[in-house]
Amino acid sequence: MRILVIGSGGREHALAWAIARSPRCEKLFVMPGNGGTSEIAENVPVDITDHKAVIDFAIANRVDFVVIGPDAPAVAGLGDDVRAAGLLCFGPSKAAAQLEGSKAFTKLICDEARVPTAAYGRFDNESEALAYVHDQGAPIVIKADGLAAGKGVTVAMTIHEAADAVRDCFSGAFGESGSTVVIEEYLEGEEASIFALCDGESVVMLPSAQDHKRVWDGDRGPNTGGMGAYSPAPVMTPAVTAQVENEIILPSIRRMAERGTPFTGVLFAGIMVTPKGPKLIEYNVRFGDPECQVLMLRLKSDALDLLEATARGTLKSVKPEFSDDVALTVVLAAKGYPVNPEKGSEILGIDGQDDDTLMVFHAGTLRSDGKLIANGGRVLNVTALGRTVGEARDRAYAEVDRIEWPEGFCRRDIGWRAVARELKPA
Repeated sequence: MRILVIGSGGREHALAWAIARSPRCEKLFVMPGNGGTSEIAENVPVDITDHKAVIDFAIANRVDFVVIGPDAPAVAGLGDDVRAAGLLCFGPSKAAAQLEGSKAFTKLICDEARVPTAAYGRFDNESEALAYVHDQGAPIVIKADGLAAGKGVTVAMTIHEAADAVRDCFSGAFGESGSTVVIEEYLEGEEASIFALCDGESVVMLPSAQDHKRVWDGDRGPNTGGMGAYSPAPVMTPAVTAQVENEIILPSIRRMAERGTPFTGVLFAGIMVTPKGPKLIEYNVRFGDPECQVLMLRLKSDALDLLEATARGTLKSVKPEFSDDVALTVVLAAKGYPVNPEKGSEILGIDGQDDDTLMVFHAGTLRSDGKLIANGGRVLNVTALGRTVGEARDRAYAEVDRIEWPEGFCRRDIGWRAVARELKPA
């Protein structure tokens, strides 16, 4: 089978790595790819916002299956265009991708399907949004309605901070994505990432993970796309997982089908486990980044089989198998991230050190004149397996410390909640 993976981040390197391990993978392309994908696939320097160019390449190169990695092409309807060209595609329709493309749309689905979520208000007007903030008080959550690369959410602990976040949205800080604002109640609890493969009708639950969104240790600083993750998340007990599946995932999938916009692909639910039970924070319509990295390292089944069954509508025939080990990933970012990352520095010390239990997935990298160069904000994802979170953490950080890249930085506390649980006396 000839496969084209769309994207260039750590998630896409992890997906490409998993797909390349399938005995049915005859040829693998990644568009546009990065310095890591170039070692396992053929990178294709095509603009993925040009859907015709993507499709023309796929047809000319006899691609059998297109796998969409990031959110933006999914929300832009690349999946619809690929399928209209007669190609098999993993990824949602444009209509279904509204679950990520519009937080207001997700809230509407929650209302219609009676999915437990935070109370909210939706605003197209700055003065009305500010009045709502002052009426509700703080802490409170301000969200740009559209895509904002994981940076359009502000958990405001004061009225002043909330008002600034509202003004940022309406002043154009997030472009059109901030022209509508969703303001939510602040939920107390522990957050987790839940993933489910969906083929429009059937749902296959995947393991949980926990992301670390803040840039600095101790969950301080601005939100990022994610500074590290581990899987599984201990807060997601079997009982809580069943509750999420039955009260959040399945009702949402049923409602999407009833509306005539069935969801296919991977549904990523951000969940807050509150004292009153799990509540939906938001939906995404792709694998998380960096959560995908830990899921792919734990996956024992054939990734290509799973993605293809999702795209063909035959999920009932598959049951994925995952390692019982814990996987943990540490993101190495360029200094200046998430505001103004410094690009162009050379990275040494990572080639030839990957295996089935330890992988350095690339994100913002490129290869130039035989050198590996930092070319983005989040640059590397050092990912390790271990029998416990503590063991996986120690293996990942030992690898981090072998990498020679003075211009990079990372958090040193990835997995802290789970490690604390492991150290707590029974």
